[in-house]
Amino acid sequence: MLRDRLSRLHRCVRHVTTSAVVLAVLPTAGPAFADSTAAPATPHLDAVERTLRQVSPGLEGEIWQRTEGNKLDASAADASDWLLQTPGCWGDDTCAQRPGTKRLLAKTTENIAAAERTVDISTLAPFPDGAFQDAIAAGLKASVEKGHKPKVRVLVGAAPIYHINVRPGAYVDDLRKRLGAAAGSVTLTAASMTTSKTAFSWNHSKLLVVDGRSAITGGINSWKGDYLDTAHPVTDVDLALTGPAASSAGRYLDALWGWTCRNKGNVASVWFAASDGASCMPDLERQANPEPAGPTGNVPVIAVGGLGVGIRDKDASSAFDPKLPTATDTKCVVGVHDNTNADRDYDTVNPEESALRELVRSAGKHVEISQQDLNATCPPLPKYDVRLYDTLAQKLASGVKVRIVVSDPQNRGTVGSGGYSQIKSLSEISDVLRERLTRVTGDRDKAKSALCSNLQLASFRSSPGAKWADGHAYPLHHKLVSVDGSAFYVGSKNLYPSWLQDFGYMVESPEAAAQLKSELLDPEWEFSKATATVDHERGVCSV
Repeated sequence: MLRDRLSRLHRCVRHVTTSAVVLAVLPTAGPAFADSTAAPATPHLDAVERTLRQVSPGLEGEIWQRTEGNKLDASAADASDWLLQTPGCWGDDTCAQRPGTKRLLAKTTENIAAAERTVDISTLAPFPDGAFQDAIAAGLKASVEKGHKPKVRVLVGAAPIYHINVRPGAYVDDLRKRLGAAAGSVTLTAASMTTSKTAFSWNHSKLLVVDGRSAITGGINSWKGDYLDTAHPVTDVDLALTGPAASSAGRYLDALWGWTCRNKGNVASVWFAASDGASCMPDLERQANPEPAGPTGNVPVIAVGGLGVGIRDKDASSAFDPKLPTATDTKCVVGVHDNTNADRDYDTVNPEESALRELVRSAGKHVEISQQDLNATCPPLPKYDVRLYDTLAQKLASGVKVRIVVSDPQNRGTVGSGGYSQIKSLSEISDVLRERLTRVTGDRDKAKSALCSNLQLASFRSSPGAKWADGHAYPLHHKLVSVDGSAFYVGSKNLYPSWLQDFGYMVESPEAAAQLKSELLDPEWEFSKATATVDHERGVCSV
C-alpha cells in the first residue's frame, strides 16, 4: 500500500538525518507541527527512539511509535488538567471533595460522548464498575443522541485466580441496561484474557481511545472499591492527549485484540461476550480509523507498550544483542525463568522495558520516580530489574540527583502482592542501590557517599498526617518517571519485574514537565519527605 511505503520512507529519512527540522506531512508517520519553525531539541526522546530501533525495529507502528503534533488534552479552565490525578486532594487527609477523581470521570464521559465510530477500553480485571461504569454509559448515550452508532471494545486482563469470576457476559448485560434505548445503537464486545498462566501474563494496560483521535492512559483501574467508595482512595495518575499518538494506542489495542479473538474459543485463556451476536473485532482500529489522527498541537510523544508473555515469542527482525546481567540474588525460586533479567527475546517484544531504562539513562541532572514499588513479589517473580538498578547506580555515582517515592510498605498484602506494596521496608530498595553502587564505584564507602549525596528515598504521603483520616496507610499506584524537568513517562508499566501487557506515553515538553512538577511531584515530596530514609537535601542517610 502507498501509505505503508510512505511510512517506511519517512522512517528511513528520520533515521539518517541529523536535522531538527520537522519533515513534511506523511500519512502514517508523525504529522508536522502547525508551523514551519524548527522543532525544539528532544534529546531524551531521541535516545529512547534509538534504543527502540535497536531492540524492537519490527514492532514500530504497532507496539511503539514516535509521533509529532500531539496536544496534551487540558480543559479551557485549567491548562494542567490533562494530568488526571486520583483523588487529587493534596493536603487533605479526609479527602471529601476529590476534585481529581471528578475531573477523571467527567473527562471519560466527555471523550466518549465525542465518539463517532469507536470506543476502545482496556484495564485490569474486574470490569469497570460504579461511577466508572456510569461515566462510560453517559458518554455512549451522548454519542448515540448525536446520531452515531459507535463500536465498543472492552478488554480486561485477568490473573488466573480472578478469571473464574470475571464474566464479560454480565458486564455486557449491565452496560446495555444502563444504556437503555441507546443500547440498540451500540455494538459492544467485551473479553477477559490471560496470555500465560505459568509466566503470570495478562493485560495490564489502562486505555480509553476514542475514534483513534483521543486517548487517556496511565495507571488508574476503573474500580469503585479502591478509588471511589472508600475513605482511603488510591493515589494514581493518567494523562489525556489528542493527536497521532492516540492512533498509536489504537494500533496497540488491535495487537491485544488480535490475540484475544484468535483464542476466544479457549475458555482457559479468554472469555468473550458481545451484544446481539456481534463478532470479535480484532482490527477495529485499522478498519474504522485507517488514517492516523491529524496534528492537534506540537508535543512529541513516544507511545510504547509491551506484549508480556504468550502473544509473540520475539521480534524476528531484531539484531539486539544485550549483555544480560549476571546477578544471582534476584531469584527466589529455583527453576522459575527470569524474563526480566535473562531473556533477550522477551526484551524484543516488550520494548517499554528498554525504553524506561533508557529514559533514566538519558538524565543529566535529576530523575524523579513515583511508583508503587521498585521490587517485585519474590517468589514467584525476580526481586528486581538489575539493569534498571545499575542505571540508577550509575546516575548516582555521576552526581545525578535521584528521587524515589514508593507506596507506604504498610499497604503490603499478606503474600506480598495482595495490597499496594510489595516491600516490608524502604531498606529493601536502598540496600540494592548501595550494592549496585559498590559494583560501580568499587568501594563500599564511596558507594555510601554517592548514595547519601545524591538520593532521596521516601514512602508516599499526600497530607501532613501519617495516614488517611480513617487510619489506613496511603496507597500509591503511580507508574511515573520524570527526567531533567523536560521528559516524562506516564503509563501502566511498573518498574519492578512484571510480565504483563502494558502501555504508556513518553512526552518531551519542558512546559508539560513544569506542570507535572507543580501539580504532582512538588506536593508529593512536600508531604512524603517526612518519611525519607535518605534525603541529600536534609542530610538524612539511614543506610
